Amino acid sequence: MAEITASLVKELREETNVGMMECKRALVETNGDKDQAIKMLRERGVAIAGKKAGRIAEEGVVAAEVFGGGSQGVMIEVNCETDFVARNETFQAFVAELVQKAKTVDGALADAVQGEVVTRIAEIGENLIVRRSVRYDIEDGNGTIASYIHLGGKVGVLVDVGCEKSETGDQEVFRQVVKDLTLHIAASNPQYLSRDEVPEKMISAEREIYTNQVQGKPENIIDKIVSGKLEKFYSQICLLEQSFVKDPEQTVSELLSATSKELDDTLTLCRYTRYQIGG
Repeated sequence: MAEITASLVKELREETNVGMMECKRALVETNGDKDQAIKMLRERGVAIAGKKAGRIAEEGVVAAEVFGGGSQGVMIEVNCETDFVARNETFQAFVAELVQKAKTVDGALADAVQGEVVTRIAEIGENLIVRRSVRYDIEDGNGTIASYIHLGGKVGVLVDVGCEKSETGDQEVFRQVVKDLTLHIAASNPQYLSRDEVPEKMISAEREIYTNQVQGKPENIIDKIVSGKLEKFYSQICLLEQSFVKDPEQTVSELLSATSKELDDTLTLCRYTRYQIGG
């Protein structure tokens, strides 16, 4: 039997990025034939990944990129099992590759990169999941896409803010308010853009809770209290009605109106996505 030296194991490790123990095992089974060991490891990639696929992956990274001069943007969440791997350079590089892939993919990113994920599971040694992805494109009109990554990739935000004048997008005031909106969304975690998006079932459930809390009071008082509580509910979960984090005296909607007036334009917060690891 051929001698399996440490240097041979190291060579195989450098060429395949597979763990040292897996490399040594493959060399033993192929009697020290490195080429055969490489082939074996590649063939085993699917099997190794399959064994790890059932393991819980609750750590990871959110990453984003805006391109096309601010007219396009993507954001992805990739999960792994441990924070140690989430901070690993190999994992970070893989996430960066997936961001570039997301810029070219129509549909679910996870489906498009399934093969790459299987290979990386074998290399990194943990279960990896491309949990979700989103892409924004401004096809008509003016405005910009912006992103913000918080806490080293634990939280990410992608927003689409529109305007009516093409020159507005170049104004520093506009760029600053868009940036502030991404920070606000990261901090405040709104569930909906506006009250129009809140499901009627949720509203009915809240109304029932508030009504039960004030049983025994006159009907007109009950209606007034319930209406007030619903308004507060909207202000907590709807982005446009939340108090702006940098100036709680005004809502996000009021911020947009004030900035629109300053720029002599109409700004519209068209859509947003917020990802949080484990959320």
